[in-house]
Amino acid sequence: MTNPEPTQQPGMGTIQGRTALVTGGTRGIGAAICQLLASQGADVAAGYWRHHESAGKFLSTMTESHPGRTITLHEGNIGDADDCRRVIGEVIDQHGRLDILVNNAGITTDRTVAKMTDEDWHRVIAVNLSGSFFIAQASLDHMIERGTGRIVTVSSVIGETGNIGQANYAASKSGLFGLTKSLAKEAIFQLNRAGRPVGDGIGLTVNAVTPGFIATDMLSTIPDKVLDRIRAQIPIGRLGRPEEVARVVAFLAADDASYITGQIWSVNGGMDM
Repeated sequence: MTNPEPTQQPGMGTIQGRTALVTGGTRGIGAAICQLLASQGADVAAGYWRHHESAGKFLSTMTESHPGRTITLHEGNIGDADDCRRVIGEVIDQHGRLDILVNNAGITTDRTVAKMTDEDWHRVIAVNLSGSFFIAQASLDHMIERGTGRIVTVSSVIGETGNIGQANYAASKSGLFGLTKSLAKEAIFQLNRAGRPVGDGIGLTVNAVTPGFIATDMLSTIPDKVLDRIRAQIPIGRLGRPEEVARVVAFLAADDASYITGQIWSVNGGMDM
């Protein structure tokens, strides 16, 4: 039996009462997405892997900052298909529903093609691309049954431009474009097949966001001279902020974004126009 859709209240936004799972949700861009979704009235399930201490601090901060919201943590290896399915089941068991999936988890193992090992290639593809597929696949089953949902995948500007030393990362992030567009078409196909045509309702949409260089831990090890060269490539002249990506994700996750699906949204300061 499906849960009834929450009644929207004036001024409460269109994420109010929804449940969102954000993979890689306890740090960086993922944490900013969780914070914003919770502030707009969503219950949040944050996925993470291994970093137990930082995940615990995140949970404490979120619980204190958003009283009345249900905030949960879910440890899982996104590079493992069975773990992806387990996490989705766990979220649905604990929250009773899953309205929004934000595919944010990602890793890098940077080496030139000449030096890249088989493991370097397979591990990045497994987490960034295959993991996004498996967790979206498990989410879609639930969303199609309910007739509504949102999937937003966080790709990267590197998937659009490529980069020296990041062939594996660029391939994985570029692959998310094709995955997003195919899932968007299949979601509508499956809804119609299940006798749940979208019509004027909330619908089931699938979109992607491509951040540029964002000031997160992923960039913290880059020498200042290299960061200066990166900034010089960005027309706006600075690194992005995690909250700037989060705002686009929240927009696409909202009920009002029902006419947007299969699209790639760039948040990159003009790096790729």
